[in-house]
Amino acid sequence: MMPFWKPAKGKTGVLLYLALIHILAVTGVVLFPSPSLPVLGLSLLLACLGGLGTTIGYHRMLAHRAVQVNKVIEHVLVFCAMFNGSGNPASWVAYHRHHHAYTDTPEDISSPKHGGFWWAHLRWLYQSSPADRQKWCPELNRGAHQIWRLAEAPVVLLSLCCGLALGWEGFFWIGAIRLVYSLHMQCFVNSLTHLDHSDTGDSSRNVWWLGPLQLTAWGENWHRNHHSSVGSARLGWHWWQVDIGWYFIRMLEAVGLATNVRRPRTQ
Repeated sequence: MMPFWKPAKGKTGVLLYLALIHILAVTGVVLFPSPSLPVLGLSLLLACLGGLGTTIGYHRMLAHRAVQVNKVIEHVLVFCAMFNGSGNPASWVAYHRHHHAYTDTPEDISSPKHGGFWWAHLRWLYQSSPADRQKWCPELNRGAHQIWRLAEAPVVLLSLCCGLALGWEGFFWIGAIRLVYSLHMQCFVNSLTHLDHSDTGDSSRNVWWLGPLQLTAWGENWHRNHHSSVGSARLGWHWWQVDIGWYFIRMLEAVGLATNVRRPRTQ
């Protein structure tokens, strides 16, 4: 395995972005350890919207086709996910489908079983080969979703700098600190929820206490459920397994804005 500081070909920009937001986040916490309520509230609101964009828009809707939503809502969810630092939809979906096709084998790009915790958590983002979008998600490599790929850099720049409207405190907390927090809460799905190191079979597991930390992405922590019924839009199968994304989907379904909602095979 290559040194942790060395990016794969074509991934230098990803490494520089990760380094930048972490440096800015640490600086922001040192300079403004106690943000004002408006700044903190807006940071949490944007993180929550981003969580919905990733768990519903990218994961359940685009990657697994477990639900279809109104086109306007679909692109709003995509924007929220990109604004939260999740990358463009074609890239995210290609990586995720690749992961499911080769789960916990040496070909799995983000498995801690073969690369260790930090590989699964962060290093694969800048040390794995770029996702083959044409192979894994050709439907997202054209039309409106191709425009999102071109818009990725401006959206990320807007996300990082929009807090300046509320001063330097807003710049750090609404920008880099929010992005770093959201990044690691997503990365835990690849690392922490894949640490059931049985000798054979799928290493995915449910981690109940991770859910509240993921805000509106609460539900992604039921990762064993997801791997057991990949095509389901519902990740929390029992009443006590909180799944914010599922509740939002059910609300959209109730008002006719979501269709073809797929349930777990076990239900």
